Amino acid sequence: MTEEKLEKFSIYLEQLKRWNKIHNLTAIEDPKEIAIRHFLDSLTLTLCFKEKEVKVEGKTFCDVGSGAGFPGVPLSIYYGETLDITLIESVSKKCAFLEFLRAHLDLNYKVLCKRAESLNQQFDYALCRALGKLEDIKPMLLTLAKEGVFIMKGKEIPKGYDYCRITLRDIKDSYIIFIPKIR
Repeated sequence: MTEEKLEKFSIYLEQLKRWNKIHNLTAIEDPKEIAIRHFLDSLTLTLCFKEKEVKVEGKTFCDVGSGAGFPGVPLSIYYGETLDITLIESVSKKCAFLEFLRAHLDLNYKVLCKRAESLNQQFDYALCRALGKLEDIKPMLLTLAKEGVFIMKGKEIPKGYDYCRITLRDIKDSYIIFIPKIR
C-alpha cells in the first residue's frame, strides 16, 4: 500500500475517533481494534473479489448500510479512482460523516442518504457488512444488484451459499457470502 493511502487511513482513524465522541458512529474505540476490525476486515473484500474473479474497473458497486463507511470507504481508499462505489446510509449524522470524509480525504465515492429499499436504481454489485439477518436482507440486495451480492457475515456461514473464507493473522475464519445474479 502506498504512503498516500496509509496517510488517508490514518486521517480516517483520527476523524472517526473525533466524530465518534459526538455522534456514536462505532462501539469500537481502540485504534488497533478499529484498524483490524473495521479497516482490515473491510479490505478482505478485495481477496474475495480476486477469488470470484470480479473486476472492479468499469463496474458499479453499492455499500448498503454503510454506517461509518464500512466497507465502502476503506475500499475507496484502496482502489482509488478505479472503484465506482455509492455508499447508502439512512441515518443523517452518518451521511454527514461520510460526506465530510469524502471531501477531507479527496475520495470519489457518492453518498445516498436514504433507505436502500426506497432506491429505484441498480448497481453491478451490492455489498453489505453487519446489516442484518441474511434472509431479511438478501431480497433487497438482489434487487439492487445486476451481477451479484457480497455479504460479509463474519464467522457465520449458512449452508447452501457460495462464499470466500478469509484467514489472516488478525482475522481468522471470516466468511463473505457471494450470491451471483442468475440471468
